[in-house]
This record gives sequence, C-alpha cells and structure tokens, in this order.
Amino acid sequence: MIIALDGPAAAGKGTLARSIAKDMDLAYLDTGSLYRATGVAVLQAGKDPADPTAAEAAARGLDPLAIDPVAIRTEAAGLAASKVSAIPAVRAALLDLQRTFARTPPGGKKGAVLDGRDIGTVVCPDAQVKIFVTASLEERSKRRVLELRAKGETVIEARVFADMAARDAADSNRAASPLKPADDAFVLDTTALDAAGALAAAKAFIESRLK
Repeated sequence: MIIALDGPAAAGKGTLARSIAKDMDLAYLDTGSLYRATGVAVLQAGKDPADPTAAEAAARGLDPLAIDPVAIRTEAAGLAASKVSAIPAVRAALLDLQRTFARTPPGGKKGAVLDGRDIGTVVCPDAQVKIFVTASLEERSKRRVLELRAKGETVIEARVFADMAARDAADSNRAASPLKPADDAFVLDTTALDAAGALAAAKAFIESRLK
C-alpha cells in the first residue's frame, strides 16, 4: 500500500503523514528532508554541494532511515540543499530512492506513507491513496509564525506571510512538477481542523479507498 500526501508548507501534511503511518503501522518518508540530507552528506565528506559528481554520489548513498533530523535543519544544510537540488542527477537519484522506499518499505512494513509536493503526481502516480493537504494562506502563515516563535526565533508576521505567498506561487507555477492535486486526490482542507480532526478525515477517505 502506498499513501501519498502532498500540499503547501504548513498545511499539516507532515504531522498527518506521521500520524497515519503510526496508526496503520506503515513506513514513513519525509521526502522534503532528502535534499537537505544529501547536502549535509556532501559537506561531511568535505566536498562542494555544487559538485555534480560528489552530490550524486551522496544522493545514491543516502539512507533515509539514518537521516539526522537536527543536522538537516541548520542554515548550512539549507544552503547545501539548494545547490544539490539544482543538479539533475541528484533529482533522478532521489526519485529512485523515493520510489524504492514506497514499493519496498523498510522494516517489513506492509506499506508506506510519503509526504512532499509531487508524490501523487510524479513520484508515485500509482499510489492507492492520494491526499492533497491544504489550508488557507492566512492559517498556514499563523502556524508557521507560532512554530518559529516556539523555537525562540523573532519573526515578523507580515514577512512570513509574504514569504509563504511567494513560495506558493513559485511551487504552483514551476515548469517541472508543479504543486497541484493529482486528478484522483482527496483535497483535505485543514484550515479549521486540529491534528485529530485531520487524521479522522484522512482515515475515513483511506478506508473508503481500500474497500
């Protein structure tokens, strides 16, 4: 079983994906962490993230189960991720990794949950369950502000809103793998839902698809 969750930033897809995986005892992959992990691997090897050979080697050798969640959230990791993600061979390698994870889940799991921005449309178009998680820009901006403040960061709400709006536009209008629901995806609007409500709605859809 493959469950694909896509959607914009701060819509709640990561929390939902982890909850579904735990509830159904499935493997979980945060695909957004892969480019950061690749960038970190290149840096740890003492190489330049912009070097295609070094970056592809790091991507091909990446173990998604060994990703350090702290190391990939640094500013250096973000900068490295932006460089490796521009390399076609890296994108191809990570696409292979995602598809392998989905079709042969680790740990003997009976299926996998993947979250990202093009899982249902590009990575796993054959997924049995596709959910596009979204929320209003205003609500997502509020969530991101709270998240950043919880980390002790000083944030300007208007700037967070503007940055998120710009990212939405870039993701939706890019030529390759634009952010959009798959034709057969369930669009789940979490604007007025908490985590439990989102999980309940998602489970109801999943159960309907598996009957």
